[in-house]
Amino acid sequence: MRLEFDYKIIMNHKKIKRIMREKYLITKIRRKNPYKQIMKKSQEHRTFDNILDRNFKQDVPRKVLCTDITYLYYGCGRKAYLQAIKDIATREIVSWKLSNNLAMNFVLESVKNLTDIKNDSLIHSDQGFHYTNPEYIVDIKKLNLIQSMSRKGNCIDNSPMETFFGHLKDDIDYKQAMTFEELSDMINEYMNYYNTQRYQWELKKMTPVKYRDHLLSQKT
Repeated sequence: MRLEFDYKIIMNHKKIKRIMREKYLITKIRRKNPYKQIMKKSQEHRTFDNILDRNFKQDVPRKVLCTDITYLYYGCGRKAYLQAIKDIATREIVSWKLSNNLAMNFVLESVKNLTDIKNDSLIHSDQGFHYTNPEYIVDIKKLNLIQSMSRKGNCIDNSPMETFFGHLKDDIDYKQAMTFEELSDMINEYMNYYNTQRYQWELKKMTPVKYRDHLLSQKT
């Protein structure tokens, strides 16, 4: 328009684009500002205070939960993702979901599978994309749970989950699974073993499920 009205030169816009490419001319006008995109994302994705604050000594089942995601290699280099939720008091894995991608659904499904959760219970996570996502926040509110988050880059704030994932990776040879279905069966078997058969010194030599029953009997 400036060429036409200010300089009386009529030129097709495609020709202008071609000349710009040939002369390496790049306009900054209307280009997306990456910082604005980051700001937009930060407004959509919320973080929460570290309410748990490493208070890992709990004695009420289903009152304080931790959650995280880890990756598992299988089938000659393929990667799967495991989302798990752990009861801090009993060390029981109360919900889990395996996925072959990082879409939001598998995290949301593991939350929806929670049972016997008390109102105003705490669920602690890191500041990962899934846990700051608006969909996740809405589902947590529907369950009347309170969100807590680790400080950025501080994995010790969520050490119960780090410890569990370490045990899982030591205890099962998941890399031998050749298909996603085989890996899924391995994980389900291990979760059952961990919750009902794996005795722990710190749980008065009980399994997580037996220790949960023990704690509940103490409250009655």
